[in-house]
Amino acid sequence: MRFKVGNKTDADDILQEVYLTAYQKFPTLKNKDSFKAWLISIARNKCNDYFREKAARLEIPIETLTEKRLSYGKQGVSQISTVRETLEILGDKDKQILYLYFWKELPQAEIAKRLDIPVGTVKSRLYTAKRNFKDKYPANIPKGESNMKKLPEILPEYKIEQLPTEPFQCVWEELMGWLIVPRTGEKLSWGLYDMPSRKRTEWTEMEVVGKAEVHGIEGVETVAIQHDAENYYRTGSIKECEWRFINQLTDTHCRTLAESHVDENGVRRVHTFLDGDEFMQNWGYGEDNCGKETHIRRKGILSREGNVITGVPKPNLQSMDVVGRYKVTIGGREYDTVCVMDIETFDDSIVTESYIDKNGRTVLWRRFNHDNWAADRYKKSWSEMLPENEWLFVNGETYVHWYDCITDYIL
Repeated sequence: MRFKVGNKTDADDILQEVYLTAYQKFPTLKNKDSFKAWLISIARNKCNDYFREKAARLEIPIETLTEKRLSYGKQGVSQISTVRETLEILGDKDKQILYLYFWKELPQAEIAKRLDIPVGTVKSRLYTAKRNFKDKYPANIPKGESNMKKLPEILPEYKIEQLPTEPFQCVWEELMGWLIVPRTGEKLSWGLYDMPSRKRTEWTEMEVVGKAEVHGIEGVETVAIQHDAENYYRTGSIKECEWRFINQLTDTHCRTLAESHVDENGVRRVHTFLDGDEFMQNWGYGEDNCGKETHIRRKGILSREGNVITGVPKPNLQSMDVVGRYKVTIGGREYDTVCVMDIETFDDSIVTESYIDKNGRTVLWRRFNHDNWAADRYKKSWSEMLPENEWLFVNGETYVHWYDCITDYIL
């Protein structure tokens, strides 16, 4: 309940309503074996009622406009924070006229009637408000090579050496799979490099643009512009693709609350943590989308000797653990790191290595595919396609090195 409703007090109130309703309606339950599903359906309905009531309260009376916040707008969840924060900078008259015109969608004549001013004054105030909003609205992330001068087209040579000393503990706050810390003001560029060619195949610019809120839970909005990336929603490649995320960073976890992108039909799709499996399979992580743990240390779940990893439970291989301390030398610089092995926790048949320094930042990220991963698509095993690449052996299963990732943090 508390993962769906961010406010603890509200969550407890809803839980009491669930128990009360279940007690009152229990005689209507015909199949007692379905009690769990029946109780969950009551809880889901109560949560939906909560969010509907919360959304209804977002209608902002003109008289108290400066005391409220616009949490949801016509552009959807991906635009919440930047629009709201820009509005809060504006004067009362600008906020009022923009709210009536864009959110309430009132014609200018109706606005004039409600505010008891001439239509000409409405036009003048609206023009001024739109100009002021445009002047104060944050600029978009620059497109092109301006922020990418550091990232090389060819991956620098690197060397990974295991150290005899114990792995250190650190706080690893980066967003799972995207390498940026979801904190306002953070910026990051990263590139993917094919192996064994070491050529850069795609690159991404990211920026955390401001605060945001999803279903009552506060977070931040992150914009990612991918360049030259293969788009798996359609065939072939595309030059540029924009993703928008709303993420939450707590003292213990980092997680995604919502994701937004434009599909092949030009429709903006928004998915949130309340969308169930559709969201969890692509963007969620951890039980009930609790997210990735930020405080990492060696737990003793996995053991690694060279390229052999053991200790992964069968038949469910999913595990993540620190497996040792390593010196990574890349681009002529040395980094003291711990290696975090991810065994299929986020994607089936995929193993990754993250080399994290004491600042909690990724120095080098490496991906390995199970030998039969996506066999229907590629028609060959990965050991056949990439016989010269490095192999890992996880509980006797073969995983083949596919590509690497570095960020401008190390350059």
